[in-house]
Amino acid sequence: MRLSDLAEKCVSILVMSTPRTPVHNSTQLKDRATSQHLLDTSHINVRDHIIQVTMVQPTRPPANGFVAAARKVYNPLGFSKGYNFVLFFIFFGALMGFTLARFQYLNFDTFCSGAAPGECFNYQKGHEKAGLIIHLAGILPASFLACFQFVPVLRHKVLLFHRINGYVVILLGLVGIAGALMIARNAFGGTLDTQVGVGVMAIAFVTALTLAFVNIKRLQIEQHRAWMLRAWFYAGSIITLRLIQFSAAAVISSIGTYYTARPCDQVAFMVDNMNRTLELYPACATYFSGENPAQQTIVHANIISPTSAAEAGAAAGMPFGMALWLALALHAIGIEIYLKLTPAEAERLRNVSYKRQLEAGLNPAGRAGITVDKIGDSEMWQPKHKPSQASSTSDLPK
Repeated sequence: MRLSDLAEKCVSILVMSTPRTPVHNSTQLKDRATSQHLLDTSHINVRDHIIQVTMVQPTRPPANGFVAAARKVYNPLGFSKGYNFVLFFIFFGALMGFTLARFQYLNFDTFCSGAAPGECFNYQKGHEKAGLIIHLAGILPASFLACFQFVPVLRHKVLLFHRINGYVVILLGLVGIAGALMIARNAFGGTLDTQVGVGVMAIAFVTALTLAFVNIKRLQIEQHRAWMLRAWFYAGSIITLRLIQFSAAAVISSIGTYYTARPCDQVAFMVDNMNRTLELYPACATYFSGENPAQQTIVHANIISPTSAAEAGAAAGMPFGMALWLALALHAIGIEIYLKLTPAEAERLRNVSYKRQLEAGLNPAGRAGITVDKIGDSEMWQPKHKPSQASSTSDLPK
C-alpha cells in the first residue's frame, strides 16, 4: 500500500469514528458542516503533503512537448528544474565519464602505457610510485561515488546511502590528495607553477570538504550544498586542465619556438638509445660519462612532428602549470556564478536548516553552522516564518 493511500485510509477512519450527535437546531447543523469541511480539508492536505514530500512537483506547466518529455526523464531523478538537470548532465556526466575512462589506470603498467612521454620516469620506484598509486586509488573511486551525491532522488529516498557514501567520498578524497602531494615535485616537469598549483588545488579541495562536513554536522544544509559543489568543481578542473593542456601543446608546437630544459636521465629514458640521445642532445655527454649525473639539456617542444619522444614529452609538459591555474580559475569562478544565480534554492535550504536546527536544539537556529552573518558583518538572517515542531520535518532538500 502506498504511503498516500495509507494516509487517506487513516483519515477516513478518523472521520468515521467521529461521534455523531443528533442535530437539534440550525446552529448545530452549521457547526457540524464546518467540522466536516475541516476534516475533509485535513484529508486533502495530508494526502497532498505526502505526495509533495515523496515526489517532485513541477513548478509550472510544460511550455511545449519537448519540455513535457524531458520532465519524464529528470523528474524521476528528483530534479524539479530542467536547467539543474542539464548542468548536472554536463558537469557530473563529464566527471563520471572521465573517471570511468581512467579506472584502468589503477593498473600501474596500464597507466604508464597511456601517460605522456617520460611522465612515468619519476614513478618507477620509491615514494613517488607509491604516491601515484595512492592518488589514483583514492581520487578515482571518490570521483565516481561523488557523482551519486548530487542525484536528488537518492538524497530523498535513500538518505542512509547519501550519508554513508558522503563519509566514504570525503575519506577517499583526502587519500587522493595525499597521493597527489607526494608526486607534485616532478609532475610534468615539476616546475614551480605546477608545484604551487597542485598545492593550491589541494588546499582549496580539502578546505571545501572540511567546511561542507562541519556545516552538515551543524545541520547548515545550504552551506553544506555550497561547499560540496565548490569542492567537486575544484576537483573537476582536472578535466578542463587536460583540454587546455593538449590544446596548448598543439599551439606551441605549431609556433615552433618553444624550448624547455629536461634532465638527461629522463631524456635518455624517453629516447631509449644512448647513441641517438647523444646525437640529438650532445649536452648529455657528461651525464653518460658520469661526470654530471644531474646534467640537463634543452629540448624543443613539438608534439605535431617530433624528432624524438623527448620533444613530444616537452610539448605536453610545458603547458601543464599554465593549464592547471587557468582551469582552476575557470572552475572557481564558474561555481561562484552558479551559487550567486541560485539564491532562491539557498534561501529555501536555509529555512529547512532553521527548522532542523530548532528540532536538534542547535543555537542560534538558522546560523548554527558557518554562515556569513555569524562570522562576518552581514545583516542577520531571519526565517520567513517560525514553524511548529510538528511541521518542521516535512521540508526535504531537493
